[in-house]
Amino acid sequence: MLRALYSSAAGMQSQQTNLDVIANNLANVNTTGFKKNKTEFQDLLYQTSRSAGADQGGGNQLPTGVQIGHGSRLVATSKIFTTGELTQTGERLDVAIQGDGFFEVQMPDGTKAYTRDGALKTASDGRITTSDGLPVQGGFQPIAAGTTSISISPTGDVTTTGSA
Repeated sequence: MLRALYSSAAGMQSQQTNLDVIANNLANVNTTGFKKNKTEFQDLLYQTSRSAGADQGGGNQLPTGVQIGHGSRLVATSKIFTTGELTQTGERLDVAIQGDGFFEVQMPDGTKAYTRDGALKTASDGRITTSDGLPVQGGFQPIAAGTTSISISPTGDVTTTGSA
């Protein structure tokens, strides 16, 4: 009876984690650049009560064995890197990555990080940043003061007009 409680508790803990991951995915359904997670589980050890092929006496053998599982456990949560739904926002610097790729950004401590969040903004000095203010690297030049329009081609070429 005690083994059954431990096995059930292990399974409930696994399912609670599964629900937590699903809830996080739902909570971020409208978060720009969010990539959903999936949970991966694994069996815990099995206890073998009778082995298949064991001698039953009189020349008889058991055709199948008896194994009792001890529940499951979480082994990983992995990101699913599929392209989400593309929506026209009307913002001049909103871009989307179709297929593989990330925007390279510089963290406050100077290290590099990567994001797929394409809701880009302009800092007061003209640098292109994320919504969090992290500077976007990799060829994004500052936007000059007095720029009246910005055009970004499907290949990523940025064209500005009206800059002084």
